[in-house]
Amino acid sequence: MTSDPIGNIVTFVGSQVFIYFIFHFTSDRITKMQLYYEQVKHSERLKTTGELAAAVAHEIRNPLTVVKGYLQLYEQDKTLDESMKKSLPLLIDELDSAEQVISQLLSLSRPTMDQNTESVDIERAINSVAELLQSYGILNENKIEVVVEAGSYIEINKMELHQLLVNVVKNAIEASKAGGTILITAKKLKNEKIEIKVIDDGVGMSEEQMTLLGTPFYSLKTKGTGLGVMICNNIVKKYNGSIKYESLKDCGTTVAICFPSKSILHRG
Repeated sequence: MTSDPIGNIVTFVGSQVFIYFIFHFTSDRITKMQLYYEQVKHSERLKTTGELAAAVAHEIRNPLTVVKGYLQLYEQDKTLDESMKKSLPLLIDELDSAEQVISQLLSLSRPTMDQNTESVDIERAINSVAELLQSYGILNENKIEVVVEAGSYIEINKMELHQLLVNVVKNAIEASKAGGTILITAKKLKNEKIEIKVIDDGVGMSEEQMTLLGTPFYSLKTKGTGLGVMICNNIVKKYNGSIKYESLKDCGTTVAICFPSKSILHRG
């Protein structure tokens, strides 16, 4: 039996190509399975957080409301010792913080699909939020700049868009260094989507922090809960949008939000 060098080479090369394709297919399948597993874990976290919120939020809010009411009443009591009255505003502020956390939990747990939508002018919505948070920025020695392309509209619940923008811009202010500028832009993309960007030059985030962003109760703030980012992600997803975070440590963060324009939604 004579050897066939050319045939052997062809067989060897063919086997290597076959092995390569098997490896590539298997690797791609594993990557997709890992992505699916991460999505399932994220969904489970959201479900667990929602169930927890529904179970305890109302029971916590009721006694807090009663305590806050009495503290406000004592604050107006002229017979109360002045040294004690000085501590009442601090106690009320702490109760306000607790109520805000409960409100965030309720936002995650309550169904929102039946809320009415309308055609919202992005320019007007962004200017409204910028005006609202301008004084908050001044307190942190920051300023807000707005560069928005006119004539951009999306179909969305107005209050949810407001909540989304307030959360993102407020986070940018709190992450910024003293004297920094928060830039809010909006423009139409070539694919007819509307892109909103909130850019700060603040402390930024590491890759590890970016990975954990949106995880329940993970926050870079001292008193943060991480629920604000989850709510933002849920609102964007609800209206078939996308949200991306780009950040470098000590170099700032850019949050890019895309929504289908009103014309695309009506055409579909």
